[in-house]
Amino acid sequence: MNSKKKYKKEILKSLKHLEAAENTSLKIMTNLMLLKELKENHITFKKGDVFSFEDNIFDYSEDKNVRILAKIRKKTLKAMNQLVKNNQFKDKELKFLA
Repeated sequence: MNSKKKYKKEILKSLKHLEAAENTSLKIMTNLMLLKELKENHITFKKGDVFSFEDNIFDYSEDKNVRILAKIRKKTLKAMNQLVKNNQFKDKELKFLA
């Protein structure tokens, strides 16, 4: 494998790790909001209830930690997009991001 392919493979690995971190951040932010803000406002869910929200809900959270995580997550997404753009990956190389 030539060095150019190895380099591209390493960039793809980093994208996979960034995607996992972004996904984990989203789960954590959602859990933090469920544990604190929704509880404080006496919002409850029953089995089978669906909770949907816009992505920017975290930007306006009362919890400073959630807002910090939201900023980090946005920077991570921006970095991922830039890596994809700079390296001209094909769709099949990025299917794990779908």
